[in-house]
Amino acid sequence: MKQRLEKGRSVKSLNSLTAIDIASLLVDANQSGSDGLYLEVPYASGLLRGEPRSAAVLIPLLRKENVWHVLFTRRTDTLPEHSGQVAFPGGRAEPGDLNPEDTALREAREEIGLKPTDVQVLGRLNDFITITNYRVTPIVGMIPWPFSLHLEKQEVSRVFTIPLDWLADPANREEQLRPLPPPYPPVTVIYFHPYDNEILWGASARFTVTLLKILSL
Repeated sequence: MKQRLEKGRSVKSLNSLTAIDIASLLVDANQSGSDGLYLEVPYASGLLRGEPRSAAVLIPLLRKENVWHVLFTRRTDTLPEHSGQVAFPGGRAEPGDLNPEDTALREAREEIGLKPTDVQVLGRLNDFITITNYRVTPIVGMIPWPFSLHLEKQEVSRVFTIPLDWLADPANREEQLRPLPPPYPPVTVIYFHPYDNEILWGASARFTVTLLKILSL
């Protein structure tokens, strides 16, 4: 029996998706707009104050031995926000950025040495609001592999990949309640099981699961 994903696409067909297929699915998901995939603010009213700051991340997809992988970074322990966490290349928007794609590609170049010209942008997810009050636009792009990366050591301590079919298996993740400062109720957080001694959780896990739902429609 084939292993099944949450909405019916098999692992075999997931890995048979082309870059064109993924781009088409992203367009369809953004056009529908009412499929319930995007939960912009999962936090209680009043927890986040002021206008969220604009940011973007790049979700890099790559092919390794005919299997789709997702590239992640681990942030250094000295960063002021989300230190030590598994993340995607990205950061806050700067005045010179024309759009979220510009932000994501600029940050990927700065953090891991990925040239914008080496990224085939496939589309984007809808925006997410994070606990640190950023409005993040995830940009999905395909990158060549193998690729010589150059890490910004003050921001990124490691780069690694996880197979897309492993991420798509619901048995490899769970939801947990994470406490917030009183009087706010706990918030539901996605945690993936350890892979290569790394734990994907929080906002990056939300971005990942949303992408997986789109690809498994």
